[in-house]
Amino acid sequence: MSAGLLCEGRIVIVTGAGRGLGRAHALAYAAEGARVVVNDLGVGLDGTPEEGGPAWRVAEEIRAAGGEAVAHGGDIATTEGAASLVRTALATYGRLDTLVNNAGFLRDRMLVNLDEDDWDAVLRVHLKGHFLPLKHAAAYWRAEAKTGRTPVARVVNTSSGAGLLGSVGQGNYSAAKAGIVGLTLVAAAELGRYGVGVNAVAPAARTRMTERTFADTMAAPDGGFDAMAPENVSPLVVWLGSAASAGVTGRVFEAEGGRITVMEGWRPGPTADKGARWTPTEAGEATAKLLAEAEAPAAAYGT
Repeated sequence: MSAGLLCEGRIVIVTGAGRGLGRAHALAYAAEGARVVVNDLGVGLDGTPEEGGPAWRVAEEIRAAGGEAVAHGGDIATTEGAASLVRTALATYGRLDTLVNNAGFLRDRMLVNLDEDDWDAVLRVHLKGHFLPLKHAAAYWRAEAKTGRTPVARVVNTSSGAGLLGSVGQGNYSAAKAGIVGLTLVAAAELGRYGVGVNAVAPAARTRMTERTFADTMAAPDGGFDAMAPENVSPLVVWLGSAASAGVTGRVFEAEGGRITVMEGWRPGPTADKGARWTPTEAGEATAKLLAEAEAPAAAYGT
C-alpha cells in the first residue's frame, strides 16, 4: 500500500464482512491502507449455518489486491467469540484501532406472528453482537490509555432507518437497531476519555437482507449510478473509522447512494408545566394542545 492513504497502517475489525455492506467496508478499508480482520460466521439470512467460508474469501480478495487481511469465523454474539476476535487482531497485528460492528440477519414477522425465538435470535445477533465486541475492544483501549498510550480509536456501529423510524413487519429488527443507537450514545460518553470515538451509521443499500424485503426500491439499474450499491455507504464508514474523524462522536448518520445525513434524534418539543399534579382530564387537554404545536412524526417504513 502506498503512503498517504486515509487509514494507512490502521488495524480494523469488520464484523459480518463476508458479504454485502461488511464486505464492501472491509475492501474499502484495505484500499485506504488498513490491515483488516474480516469476521463472518457464514450463515444464511435466518442465521442458520452455511457451508464455505465467506470471511476467508474476502480476506483472500484483499490479499490478492495487495492488502493485508486475516479471517475470523467466530460467533461474535458470544463472549468467547467476541474476545477471540479482538485477540486475533492483537495477535496478528499487535494492536486494534477501529471496530466496525456490522453483523446481522433478519427473521421478519408481523408482531402477532413473531415467535419468541425469532425475537431472541435477532436481538442476539444485532444488539448483543454489537455489545460484546465493543466491550472487549473497549477493555483493550482502556488498558492502553491507563498505561499512557492513549489510542486514536474508533467504533462504527450499524443501525438502520428501521431503528430510527420503525418498519412494519420488523419489530425485532427495529428494536435491535434502535437499541444500537442507545448503545452508541452511551459508549461515546463512556469511552471518550480513553481516546475512542463512537458513531453509528444507518445505511440504505442492497444486501441479502434488503433485496427481498424492499425488492422494488433495491433493484440494480440497467445503467448509470447504482444508488443502492453497498459500496456507496463505505466511504463514510471508512472516514468515521479513521483518525481524520477526530472530535466526531455520539452521532448517527444516514447514508444512501450519494447522500449523507446527520440524524437529529429525540429533543424536547412543546412543553407545559402546571407546577402541580394534573388531573387525567387536564393532562389530556394539555397534551392535545402540545400535539397541535408539535411536528408530526415520520411514518414507519411499510405504512
